[in-house]
Amino acid sequence: MKPHLNRYWLNANPQNPQTFKQESNQICQLYQQAQELNSNNIHIVSTDEMTGIQALERAYPTDTMKPGKIEFQEFEYIRHGTVSLIASWDVANGGICHSTVGATRNEDDFNRHIAAIIATKPSDGWIFVTDQLNTHKSESLVRLLATNCGIDIDLGIKGKSGILHSMASRAAFLTDISHRIRFVYTPKHSSWLNQIECWFSILVRRLLRRGNFTSTFDLKYQILSFIDYFNRIFAKPFVWKFLGYPNAASTG
Repeated sequence: MKPHLNRYWLNANPQNPQTFKQESNQICQLYQQAQELNSNNIHIVSTDEMTGIQALERAYPTDTMKPGKIEFQEFEYIRHGTVSLIASWDVANGGICHSTVGATRNEDDFNRHIAAIIATKPSDGWIFVTDQLNTHKSESLVRLLATNCGIDIDLGIKGKSGILHSMASRAAFLTDISHRIRFVYTPKHSSWLNQIECWFSILVRRLLRRGNFTSTFDLKYQILSFIDYFNRIFAKPFVWKFLGYPNAASTG
């Protein structure tokens, strides 16, 4: 018993438990197949944003740890603003395959991030695992996917007709398994199914929590330097032990 410790958790509380299990199983199956798919030039990429990362500078220097003495970090800090990180994890090979650090994480930022990844191997297959944020189901993202997949059809008009009509119709197009590039969405309140979240926790523990950042530029530099260091020294595929829910058919 350790009554001084606690940890937050979120009950997904799905409206349709069977659909939730099927969607979860679909993602777990992709993780299990990642190595085989990668050998066939189909890449599984886990993508998400980390917003509002604060550039906090300690008001006084940290007293570093010594034998028999823990580290003492100054309680007071100076705020220098925030940045947002968009990062993508290569499931088969391990490591961050692309990262974007900037002042915002809007629809255009996300589209540029996805476009940059696709451009590295434009003829390959890409499956992006991400959450259901509205910017992940946008009009411009549909157009980006259609262009890169060579789909030359009338996409309709946002809010009025066709594929672009609604978020649901756009999501159906983006998740179409017949497309060379497609998206797979995690169920709502289920960020734990997205492997990039595992890496975000590494970033927090090893850099952000104990870091000292004199400006947003310094924070961006340290984040990108850490990503480069991590990829060179520690990157390897995550061992994904959750294999899904038994007796729940996959959605494909």
